[in-house]
Amino acid sequence: MKNRIIHSAMFGLVVGDALGVPVEFKSRDYLRKFPVKDMLAYGVHHQPLGTWSDDSSLTLCLAESLCNGYDLNDIAQKFLQWFNAQVWTPHGKVFDIGIATSEAIKMIKHGADPVLCGGASEMDNGNGSLMRILPLLFYLQDEKDLKVIYQRVNEVSSITHAHFRSVFACFIYIVYGLELLKGNDKREAYFNAQFKLKNFIANNDFEQKEIDLFKRVLLNDISTVPESEIYSSGYVLHSLEASLWCTLNTESYEDAVLKAVNLGDDTDTTGAITGGLAGLIYGFESIPENWVNSIVKKIEIDNLCEEMNSGLMD
Repeated sequence: MKNRIIHSAMFGLVVGDALGVPVEFKSRDYLRKFPVKDMLAYGVHHQPLGTWSDDSSLTLCLAESLCNGYDLNDIAQKFLQWFNAQVWTPHGKVFDIGIATSEAIKMIKHGADPVLCGGASEMDNGNGSLMRILPLLFYLQDEKDLKVIYQRVNEVSSITHAHFRSVFACFIYIVYGLELLKGNDKREAYFNAQFKLKNFIANNDFEQKEIDLFKRVLLNDISTVPESEIYSSGYVLHSLEASLWCTLNTESYEDAVLKAVNLGDDTDTTGAITGGLAGLIYGFESIPENWVNSIVKKIEIDNLCEEMNSGLMD
């Protein structure tokens, strides 16, 4: 299992993303009437079957960079190469990109320090760093110091999203993922992560009004919140809550990502963030084979996973 864990997470994310691409921006009410049950072609973005979005593209860029060590300039340059449609596009062009990510990459192009490129205002809290943070999990898997983990997450998020809220959402996701990597059951991993995060908060001088925004995830059990109070917009806090809610309220990879996509709105990103976690939990074999086989550039992604295995796994 250990030698397939990267495939599980990476394909989990890409498949979740591809499931959501054809129905991005569709409402929850619409998807109740016409739920996604399988991989679809065309739809909103007029893309062929198995096409993934910027979520996967930037995840793959980060993963490729980390294979050669931790270098923020290299990560930023990979993002710029993607923006220029030189690497990690499904069909040779960029068809979907968030405003904050676009603005940050323009700053990268002009030579700015990568950690100063991301927007740092309260309005800059889209889900554009949370959707791509997953590969950092494998780079940090042996790190025991949460301060170091937080610092690395902060730096990688800040390339496009530098506000505390975006950084901390990524941090929660990574801490939960690290608990899953230890082989913990998904619910045990969640409670372990809560415990560690609450201690970390107690030992750091974070702004209380920001920490309070994460109460439903950190102090309560997000899985007990009714679906009507789970939102699936492009706001980073909504994406974090929705992905954890879908993960904790389902018992298979397929059910988790379909639940995520059928929440509506930012379907590709909710699907991707949930899919990464569900892949970790249920394993590569749990992802329907026909979904994996439909993924555009499947062989290239598989090769990258093998490269990650060589570079990041003992």
